[in-house]
Amino acid sequence: MKAAQPIANIDGYIATFPETTQALLKKMRATIQKAAPAAAEAISYGLPTYKQEGNLVHFGGFKTHIGFYPGPEAIEAFKKELAAYPSSKGAIQFPMDKPLPLTLVKSITQYRVAKNKEKAEGKKKKG
Repeated sequence: MKAAQPIANIDGYIATFPETTQALLKKMRATIQKAAPAAAEAISYGLPTYKQEGNLVHFGGFKTHIGFYPGPEAIEAFKKELAAYPSSKGAIQFPMDKPLPLTLVKSITQYRVAKNKEKAEGKKKKG
């Protein structure tokens, strides 16, 4: 029996889902790309990941929701805007039966870009 091949890129990841989920994942990807055009794409922890001076955000498809992982600091910063969505320390769940809050995803991603830039500049000053 042949072992399943690891998913090499975000296109491969999205292709593993039903068409309706693929459409939502493609919207998430496009929104993140617009918010962080200099970010590199990768698969990390089995999820589509964006990196720019460190990890920015991850996202993923699940049976009943799209997961978005901007980290605890971003979730705290956008607590009020995220109140309608199930969330935990570092994850947010966007239910499949509701429109994706793409403007919010864009704002959170831009927040993460700015925070990573601040941290990188702080390290340069110390170094």
